[in-house]
Amino acid sequence: MSARKNEDRLKAPKSKQSKQPELPPTPEEFKPDDTLTFVTPTEFVEIPSAGRFYPSTHPLHNVDTIEIRHMTAKDEDILASSALLKKGIAIDRLLQSVIVDKKIKIQDLLIGDKNALLIAARVTGYGGEYNASIRCPSCGSTEEHEFDLESLNAITGEDPDEYGASITENGTFIATLPKTGLNVEVRFLNGSDEKYVAQQTKMNKKNNLSDSPLSTQLRRMIVAVNGSRDGASINNLVNNMPAFDSRYLRGLYSKISPNVDMNFNFECSTCSHEQTMEVPLTAEFFWPR
Repeated sequence: MSARKNEDRLKAPKSKQSKQPELPPTPEEFKPDDTLTFVTPTEFVEIPSAGRFYPSTHPLHNVDTIEIRHMTAKDEDILASSALLKKGIAIDRLLQSVIVDKKIKIQDLLIGDKNALLIAARVTGYGGEYNASIRCPSCGSTEEHEFDLESLNAITGEDPDEYGASITENGTFIATLPKTGLNVEVRFLNGSDEKYVAQQTKMNKKNNLSDSPLSTQLRRMIVAVNGSRDGASINNLVNNMPAFDSRYLRGLYSKISPNVDMNFNFECSTCSHEQTMEVPLTAEFFWPR
């Protein structure tokens, strides 16, 4: 990400000639013209997708950066809103607020691009240092770990051609399932899809229904089967897809999907267990102590 210079952010009060030493103006003497004017700085965030997977009608089509302004005290009010927190939309509201180009909607951002904005916004507001508790998957002990968010790198995803897949002009990709031999067209999930899957999972739990986040995710990902975009065909495939095909498709999606590399090498100080883990996004991320 590269900072954009905002010139003339501070305009000093006009000097007044006097034989006496200059003193700060009293409230009665302070004039509107003397008010300090501050322009919130902005910066350009490089997005992992580089705009490759947005349709031609999208404002981010073939655009590799998004301009955001730095977080302000007003943005902290969004994070502190109990109503927004209860609805689970505080962070989305924050991200939408800091995006300069209002034609860009947070729900339409690919998940990897949204993650890049999330990290960049946090860095502008509270810095790159992030402390979180990590629980060892081996012995269960918990320890504090400090992360440098500014060192996280965007990954554009591997070349689909290496896996026999191809990118379409609509930003989707087509792949052949190894077991059934079916050709499926798949799109990359965005913020709206992420929210939908979470809501469906929550609803299933509330109604004591079987939890099926993988199936829900596959239904959102797959847009066509052997060229057919019929919803019934897609639903039938998801319900009867061999586990081998499901695992293959999800693995392929993960390999070529643009995102932010959140992995780090964890070593437990108690039992010396080593494992690659993801940086956890806890309450400390946007509500640091």
